[in-house]
Amino acid sequence: MRSPPARARFGVVIPAAAEFLERATAAPRSGAPADDSWTAAFAHALRPLVDAARTEVAPPFDAAFAEQLGLRLVRIATRTLVLELNQARGTLAGDTPRERFLSFTRTLDLTALFGRYPVLARMLAQACEQAVAAHHELSSRFTRDRADIVRKVFRGADPGALTLIETGQGDAHQQGRTVAVLTFSSGARLVYRPRPVELHAHFAAQVAWFSRRTGITFRSPRLLARDGYGWLEHVAHEPCADVAGVAEFYRRLGALLALLYAVDGTDMHYENVIACGDQPVLVDVETLFHPTLTTGADPAALAMARSVQRTALLPHMLLGDNGIVDVSGVGGDRGVPSPLDVVDWADAGTDRMRLVRRPRESVGALNRPVLAGLAAEPADYQDSLLAGFRAGYDAIVAHRDELLRLVRECTDDEVRFVARPTRLYGTLLDESTHPTVLRDALDRDLAFGVLVVDDPLLDALVPHEVMELWRGDVPLFVCKPGSRDLWTGSGFRLPGMLPEPGLHAVERKIAALSEVDRHDQQWIIAASLACRPRPVSHHSGAAVSGHVAPVDPDPARLLLAACGIADQILAQAATGQDRVNWLGLELVDDRHWTVLPMGAGLTNGYTGVALFLAELGALTGAARYVDFASAALRPLPGLLESFAASPELVSAAGGGLHGLGGICYALSRLVPLLGLDPALLSSAVSLMPLTDTSFTVVDGVAGSLAAMLAVNTPESLVLADHYATVLRGAIHPANGFARGHAGIGWALRRYAEAVHDELSDVAGLAFLESDAIDTTDTGWCSGLAGVAMSRRDDRLAQALAERDPLRDMSLCHGELGVVEALSTHHPNLATRRTALLLGRLDEHGPRCATPGGVPSPGLLTGLAGIGHGLLRQGFRLPSVLLLEPHDHYRSNDNEECTR
Repeated sequence: MRSPPARARFGVVIPAAAEFLERATAAPRSGAPADDSWTAAFAHALRPLVDAARTEVAPPFDAAFAEQLGLRLVRIATRTLVLELNQARGTLAGDTPRERFLSFTRTLDLTALFGRYPVLARMLAQACEQAVAAHHELSSRFTRDRADIVRKVFRGADPGALTLIETGQGDAHQQGRTVAVLTFSSGARLVYRPRPVELHAHFAAQVAWFSRRTGITFRSPRLLARDGYGWLEHVAHEPCADVAGVAEFYRRLGALLALLYAVDGTDMHYENVIACGDQPVLVDVETLFHPTLTTGADPAALAMARSVQRTALLPHMLLGDNGIVDVSGVGGDRGVPSPLDVVDWADAGTDRMRLVRRPRESVGALNRPVLAGLAAEPADYQDSLLAGFRAGYDAIVAHRDELLRLVRECTDDEVRFVARPTRLYGTLLDESTHPTVLRDALDRDLAFGVLVVDDPLLDALVPHEVMELWRGDVPLFVCKPGSRDLWTGSGFRLPGMLPEPGLHAVERKIAALSEVDRHDQQWIIAASLACRPRPVSHHSGAAVSGHVAPVDPDPARLLLAACGIADQILAQAATGQDRVNWLGLELVDDRHWTVLPMGAGLTNGYTGVALFLAELGALTGAARYVDFASAALRPLPGLLESFAASPELVSAAGGGLHGLGGICYALSRLVPLLGLDPALLSSAVSLMPLTDTSFTVVDGVAGSLAAMLAVNTPESLVLADHYATVLRGAIHPANGFARGHAGIGWALRRYAEAVHDELSDVAGLAFLESDAIDTTDTGWCSGLAGVAMSRRDDRLAQALAERDPLRDMSLCHGELGVVEALSTHHPNLATRRTALLLGRLDEHGPRCATPGGVPSPGLLTGLAGIGHGLLRQGFRLPSVLLLEPHDHYRSNDNEECTR
């Protein structure tokens, strides 16, 4: 009986692919699995497809071609094969789960499988066709270019016969083409790039110029550029000989960071840097002149997008439920679990095989210098990196006209435009191999609908992205430094998509390089290195070491010190047309530090900075402090409107000091200080969440209760009644003021005093008495200072008074939190410790509670809090640690407050 036509048997498959499938499935399986792995067994199940493609490849490269193609097909088909395996359970031959699995792979009917999953059939046939075409293209190009490769890349030394071609090095673009590594009989290796490399050649010229101007030698891969593709030297990873070599590596990397910053480079992640002894070698520079697409009114976000951080050479963290991983050019840590669960297979190689999602440990990369078998920690070589950055930056400033001439030679080079994170495309390609979307092409199209995000530029790219995803490619878009146009991976031109040509932005940046900008970038470098993954502690730090000469803490001297800190905050500000903001070090989920534009919060946001500046402006009459405070708060009305329109944003922000409770408290102080519209405070109070995920002071109900008592309006007091009711029935396991029993008890007792509620007083005392005091910690956050404040306990204050002053000056778990606690019971000792703190300020500058003490503007852990603490000691301003109301300021009747 005659079989039906291929197109009918394989469903919605293009004719050429259907003919290939018919020819392939007509042949019996040959050979045996390459090894005992489950991937080899599945590859053997798909062997007829591999064998059909292999006939198009000449020996001796056909064996490696077949192995690599088999693994590629397995990645596409595994989910479907596992589903079929589970559906066949009970019908498979064999006494053990392993034997039954092997029985399935040996007897799989590909014709029937492709009839059930025509989309899978199309994808597999397409992968075979692409692999053959890419192999022929590479082979013919190598044959044609071999003599020039030997001359230019191998410096005339013949590497011998070509013995191996390894494809699949990196992402697939333009119909399955990938970077490949060629190995020769001598052991020499060569990198093939199937895309233009003129930008690599021009960057190598810039690096050569940079070497002459800095006096630092740099290594760039030798290359041969051809029309649309190129050949590059294979750079191998090599260890460093000694510590001096590691330091030199980071000095060179810091200088290269300055050059990449100047030419708007990006995407220099850990896979694009090779540590070759003391030389950091950039092996992929196709994202220079990358356009900046950040829009909006936040000047700090724009400053971040244009900063050294954009290079991805500095720590760049991916966070998830499983932790954090640094994927930057200095990151690539080995043995770190993936932040998010990834697809894996349980009971692989048995008939119980099934998909699971779990963390996978990273295998590391070749970007870190290695000494004695251990990868160097970049944060340990910050001084070397900064020294290199300064040398590179200054060389560019001194010879900027020369660099401008070099960058203009790149006008027509091809630059990769990174529209979305590559990992998003990779996830889509993986998830779209689910069997439920492989029966009907429309279902797979719908799966790609997540790319629509209501962004004009990105949404215009979606049809082209979907087309390339259907080809099995990571979508590719390119631009040219001298143009606003984009081109798709298939060469289709999209005119005028970019806001400006990338070259124009680079020319403007190079012309504007200055000492002020260098200082700003150095802060970002230091702050980013401080954010490298490490355990986060809320424990008070080390005590002061060495002798410090005290400074008389009279109000005038305290005011002068606070002005110095405020001026430092103003110097760090990013200014826009109608607002200012700051970049700061912020704790994400109380687990990981990161550099971010400041949000609206009181504790580590621009509202807290504005409060300190407004306090200082009221005391000094200096307009600059008041003006910056007012400009910082301009986004607040719009933010509150967004909260009102989207209740889910309120839930995400939460209450407490970190959330809306802190904003309400700050506004209760800022309305009279800056003459703001009282309706702003009323609006914020009306948005307060009735429920919260936490009971604590910093991020939950206790902080909301204290804030509403401080606001002291009829509306806020109704909320306070509600929060007190919730807290009286709370069960909370932690200790301390900020996140534990002491803070909850303090908030309830404060409410009890305000409304004369004995029930809340009893509940508050119960919380306070159940708090287990950590006697090794002296800070406000979780130690003695916070508990002493909450209990008003002279015995605890005395114990606190016996501790040495802390090196950290912050409010949260530093010295000014301790001074706050001592002020009530031991004012003389508080004065003496303030004098020592002023002495350290004069000698060493402010020390924040951030990793490495990097100066950051925030209130609880940063400069604004240190400034506020100084003003509090000199002028008895309301305490932000105790959320004292604005009328507390007036009730003290302190003459110094009215100077």
